[in-house]
Amino acid sequence: MASMASAASGFVLTTPNVATTTNPGAVSTRSTVSFFHLKNNNNNNNNRTNTRLVVRAAEEGAAPPAATKPAPEGEGGEAPKPKPPPIGPKRGTKVRILRRESYWYKDVGSVVAVDQDPKTRYPVVVRFTKVNYASVSTNNYALDEIEEVK
Repeated sequence: MASMASAASGFVLTTPNVATTTNPGAVSTRSTVSFFHLKNNNNNNNNRTNTRLVVRAAEEGAAPPAATKPAPEGEGGEAPKPKPPPIGPKRGTKVRILRRESYWYKDVGSVVAVDQDPKTRYPVVVRFTKVNYASVSTNNYALDEIEEVK
């Protein structure tokens, strides 16, 4: 009994020729995109099927014109909004913990990261030298639960 080693099925998309109206002497382009789904049906002791998707894109004709920078929205060429100032202490800053129920209450740790999203409840990640009962040495705190140590 003969077995089929591999099977391929696919289709080709071709975009119609589009003439440009801004430059009457320009050559229109034609793009072709091919999709092929390959299946390998080898019947060797394991009954798993290997599949692969192959995508090929080709463009015939002249290269498209270089992309131009889009005009900024609004009138008068307004500048983009400046970034807001950073929230919380900088990375590496030593902070004292003010949360009473924390294992590290009144202890000093260093800031690892600060989440800049204002909706985050506990944005400050602090690392300590000693570990708690669960062998954890970092914890997140709110901005009002820490104070910088000078």
